[in-house]
Amino acid sequence: MKLSAIVIAGLLLAPAAGASAQGINDAQIASIVVTANQVDIDAGKLAQTQSSNGEVKKFANLMVTDHTGVNKSATALVTKLKVTPEDNATSQSLKSGGDTNLKTLKALNGAAFDKAYVDHEVAYHQAVIDAVDKTLIPNAKNAELKALLVKVRPAFVAHLEHAKHLQASLGGK
Repeated sequence: MKLSAIVIAGLLLAPAAGASAQGINDAQIASIVVTANQVDIDAGKLAQTQSSNGEVKKFANLMVTDHTGVNKSATALVTKLKVTPEDNATSQSLKSGGDTNLKTLKALNGAAFDKAYVDHEVAYHQAVIDAVDKTLIPNAKNAELKALLVKVRPAFVAHLEHAKHLQASLGGK
């Protein structure tokens, strides 16, 4: 699963880097934000039901709650700004990677599931932070959208640190 998590992280960064070079717009950023959060919500919901580890379930609950909150804020903002999220290569890549991750996780159980889920969360959150820092914030034109990205970034960092701690407790890195 470690390789798969790295591949998924690469899927997030490669299109985001390309989008940066091409000049990503606010509608595309909105789509990326909503899709990235939904991918983590979907994985968290699966972990809530499939994990046998109390700490992993607690982390999954946090992911579902926090990322649902970010999506609500993002959706409210784009509605207020009358921006329709625009599907793009990065959001499509995120969706595809999320689907692949779910398929992989559904085939696992017990400690193997927990390790794969947490390993993916570490790689995914690092990739999201990198995309926020290198692509989304620098390219956001609307001040309120940029402010939302800046506001939620610390939560993603906290999620990454939590996931790394959990990973270590499961015998990972």
